[in-house]
Amino acid sequence: MLKGKKINLNLVEKKELSVLAAWFNDLDFVGQFEPIPQESLGDWEKRYDDWASKDEGQCFFIEKKDGKKIGVIMHVKTGGRVGIGYDLLGDERGKGCGTEAVEMIVDYLFLTKNIVRIQAETDPENKASWRVLEKAGFSKEGLMRKAFFSHGQWKDTALYSILKEDWKEPKILPQHN
Repeated sequence: MLKGKKINLNLVEKKELSVLAAWFNDLDFVGQFEPIPQESLGDWEKRYDDWASKDEGQCFFIEKKDGKKIGVIMHVKTGGRVGIGYDLLGDERGKGCGTEAVEMIVDYLFLTKNIVRIQAETDPENKASWRVLEKAGFSKEGLMRKAFFSHGQWKDTALYSILKEDWKEPKILPQHN
């Protein structure tokens, strides 16, 4: 478990994947800016097994200090790049938990993985998400036009990144020497 100031990040166990399947199949959870995935528990189990066997990613529950699950944050390595994604339950948005979760995952990745860059994508109209990224030290690199299909149309996505030299030191997690 990664311990933060207001929240903790707790690795998702295989037996808990039904929570993720339910959340990501709920249109209120994914919101207006994300695709509508509608993936089965079996789809989540396959993704979990692939990540574990290839060391390509991890998924963490974002939890309040009392253990209540309020969201999810994950990192995935594709083509040598590390990307993150996150989502919170609707009534937990706007309270700083997303920013803290992103800061924690950035600290974790730069402290434990041999990487120099972390990236994230967000709908350019999703002001809350790009504010989270900017507060966590990410810089907007540009716009990828018609990058994904969602809600019946091709949509642009904004690309953000943080480089290890821009990060410099942990914001949340302690650094052990």
